[in-house]
Amino acid sequence: MIITAFGLGILFGFIFFELTGLTAGGIIVPGYIALYFNDPIRILATILIALLAHGAITLLSFITILYGRRRFLLAILIGFLIRAAADWLNFQIPEMSWDLQAIGYIIPGLIANEFSRQGIIKTMLAMTIVSITVYLILQIFF
Repeated sequence: MIITAFGLGILFGFIFFELTGLTAGGIIVPGYIALYFNDPIRILATILIALLAHGAITLLSFITILYGRRRFLLAILIGFLIRAAADWLNFQIPEMSWDLQAIGYIIPGLIANEFSRQGIIKTMLAMTIVSITVYLILQIFF
């Protein structure tokens, strides 16, 4: 089912892009989001980390020139570091019992890069539409 989710996410993400010109947060993001529809806290944590990474990229863009691959790699790195910091805090302070488990280490950075590229609202809308489509198809067949 995981491979099917990724394949459907790529397919419908491509179709959505061709119809609207908007990407759904990255090539593999809709498949991952669809797999975690039963765990909305993880989806929210992923989006929160992506928003934090996007904010950091926006602040850094006032200091340095960020575009293209440089912005992409920085989005991935910052998303990874924020996720790793959240994991470290959960390990160090278990009694706080945060459930800030994002989906993967790379997914928040991919989403943050698209936030920077096409805007938060457009990215969230595209990601939601494609992920719901993939989720519904997975529910029908699996």
